[in-house]
Amino acid sequence: MKRSFAASLAVCCVLLLQASVSVGNADEDDDRPAAAGDQTPDLTAKQQKAVGIVVAHPVAAKLPEHIDAVGLVLDSTTLISDSGDVTGAEAAEQSAAAELERLRALHHGGAGASLKQLEAAQADHAKLRAQAQLATARMALHWGPISDAAPAARQKIVADATRGRSLLVRAELPGRHTLSVMPEKALLNVDGIQVPGRALGVLRETTETQSIGLLIEVPNAPVGLGPGARVPVTLSGAVRSGYLLPRDAVLYNENGAYVFKQSERKTGKSADKTSFVAVKVKLLAAAGADWLTDGLDDDDEVVVQGAGVLWSLQGMAGRAPDDDDD
Repeated sequence: MKRSFAASLAVCCVLLLQASVSVGNADEDDDRPAAAGDQTPDLTAKQQKAVGIVVAHPVAAKLPEHIDAVGLVLDSTTLISDSGDVTGAEAAEQSAAAELERLRALHHGGAGASLKQLEAAQADHAKLRAQAQLATARMALHWGPISDAAPAARQKIVADATRGRSLLVRAELPGRHTLSVMPEKALLNVDGIQVPGRALGVLRETTETQSIGLLIEVPNAPVGLGPGARVPVTLSGAVRSGYLLPRDAVLYNENGAYVFKQSERKTGKSADKTSFVAVKVKLLAAAGADWLTDGLDDDDEVVVQGAGVLWSLQGMAGRAPDDDDD
């Protein structure tokens, strides 16, 4: 086992050295998209096999997005409290700002407002402004989709929840942390009755399940369904067309999801060497062990295994083997 490990380590070292040298004089006019990241070294077929790189064409597919979720009916009094805190804090901050402007005008006009009074007003205004920012941030964390809504829509949602005309439900998506497209419909299964709801958006706060949560508004909910109740929820969207890729093929950086595919650029040194480029893709829907994606063509040769190796080699293209890493 030690001999096998040492041999593998030696192969990897030789591979990295050869790969970094092989692209030192490569052409610069490749087809790498600007948003996808750094260039990767050119690899021979033998090198690709050594590190387990496998390429394949993406599979075209059409999938209706149906997501099973678990709904938790939320306590609307928390929404009322958070919304009231924002309103009160903003009103207090505006009053303090007006008082500060009044004292500043009196002080500059020599009408009896002392510098000490002006400084005290400035401190009060700064304190109340911080409290307003905190209340707004708390509202956004707990009720992001409502906080982000237009003022009229926000007031209607709060008023309907306050008067009992609607319920707010958090739909948990177990095992998922991302959602590429908002569902169009939501159905709650309440004692066998399908109760429709409206998806408002993604909640920013996670729970003990550590899963993404959607805020669902349920108008005219059945009597007896109250805060704390848990019900099954089915989220559905339109049929989407795209290309299926294994989850292991998809990577993520600050620009979003991307994959590696074989480049059409030739290295000029050897026809056996292959160049790989990163291509940004859009995640449309999860499909078992695959992702339905957009941004590829059916004739693309995508890395479906070994993408992590190419990720580790990003940025090595063009580096000399004797570069010092300080």
